[in-house]
Amino acid sequence: MHRGEFIKSLGLSTGALMAFYCLGGIVSCKSEPEPITPTPPVNAKLDFTLDLSSNDFKKLKTEGEFVYKDAIIIANVKGGKYVALAKACPHQGTAVQYRLNNDDFYCPNHASEFSSTGKVEKGPAVADLKIYNTELKADTLRIFE
Repeated sequence: MHRGEFIKSLGLSTGALMAFYCLGGIVSCKSEPEPITPTPPVNAKLDFTLDLSSNDFKKLKTEGEFVYKDAIIIANVKGGKYVALAKACPHQGTAVQYRLNNDDFYCPNHASEFSSTGKVEKGPAVADLKIYNTELKADTLRIFE
C-alpha cells in the first residue's frame, strides 16, 4: 500500500492533512523562520558595560543592591565595591542573591553560601562561582574577564 492509498483509507482529505501538519505535525506553516541567535566565538572574552544612570541599573549605586545581566550577578557589596560573579549556583543552577547583612552571595534553593570573591563558604555547592573584573568610571561600570 502506498502512502496516498493509506491516507485515503483513513478518510482524510488534503485539507485535513494540511491542518494536521500546521498544528504541529511534520511541516510548519510559519512563513518566516525562527531567528537564530549568533553563538559567540569559543575564545570570546566577556566584556560589557552598564550605565548606572539608566533606570535598569541605577539601583546599583546603593550599597547592598544587585542586578542580573545575562548569566552574571552584579552587586554593590559592603564598602561600596562592585562585584560581578556567575549567577548560577554550581549545585543546581539557581540564581544566587547578594545579602548585605552577611556580605555574601546566597543560593535560596539549598542554602549554599559564597564569599564576595565567589568562594564556597557553605554547601551543598562544592565549586566556587566564577568571578569577573569590574571597573567604575563615572556612571559606567565595566564587567570583563
